[in-house]
Amino acid sequence: MPEPGKMRKPDVKVVILGDMNVGKTSLLHRYTERKFKDTISTVGGAFFLKQWGPYNISIWDTAGREQFHGLGSMYCRGASAVILTYDVTNWQTLAELEDRFLSLTDTANGDCIYAIVGNKADLTDSGSHHRGSDHHPTNQDGAGHQTQAEQQGLGTELQPTGGGGLGGGGGGEGEGTGDTSAPVQKQVSQEDARALYSRVLRYKGMEDRACPPAERLCFETSAKTGYNVDTLFETIFDMVLPSILKKRSQGEPSTVDLEECRVPSKSTKGGCC
Repeated sequence: MPEPGKMRKPDVKVVILGDMNVGKTSLLHRYTERKFKDTISTVGGAFFLKQWGPYNISIWDTAGREQFHGLGSMYCRGASAVILTYDVTNWQTLAELEDRFLSLTDTANGDCIYAIVGNKADLTDSGSHHRGSDHHPTNQDGAGHQTQAEQQGLGTELQPTGGGGLGGGGGGEGEGTGDTSAPVQKQVSQEDARALYSRVLRYKGMEDRACPPAERLCFETSAKTGYNVDTLFETIFDMVLPSILKKRSQGEPSTVDLEECRVPSKSTKGGCC
């Protein structure tokens, strides 16, 4: 247990990026609260602290609105994983990942993991098997996947820690309900997502490294039904475990001293704000 006046420092950071209304916040709510609910657009950003066995993972939910675009690189600083999210029914949201959001990840760690996630799979004309199910323990290719976390018996409890960034921002970007009885056309295929993943690795100069294959890091999900949501997050957490162990082996402090973070009172002379 941390000493009084101190809080546990996250071991690694995971950031969710993407255009507004692709369902970033809804994905996080589905995973953390096990339910879907209508949300409003995120203001700035907010984060959740993941208690994953003996490890702490902060998950940052960011705003997709153009006016908050400049904050993205700040949220990505030091990230060990970035979840690039698009709407499978809207091709432009995939294009925006490359045109607008990829450059924000320049502040992420050099060994950062990138996942390409197409949300709202339940709304498409090919997504009937994604509807009416709260949990699918398999990935998008239908193969079962037991993560290292499951093998080690690590927990999956999450604890919201409040808003961060401009204006706080406990709100979220809506998944979009829609009428699932009248499905819409799917505009982005898995081949499109995997091609983007390859371009991300090329942009990062990682295409020649031993990076995970696209099949492991390109997902289709539904925050509304829960399809593939657990698999997405647990796969990411499993993959960032080496980063956690590396940081701990380097002996970095595991707690943050809250007293040092407090704003000085008016009577305090000197110091800086």
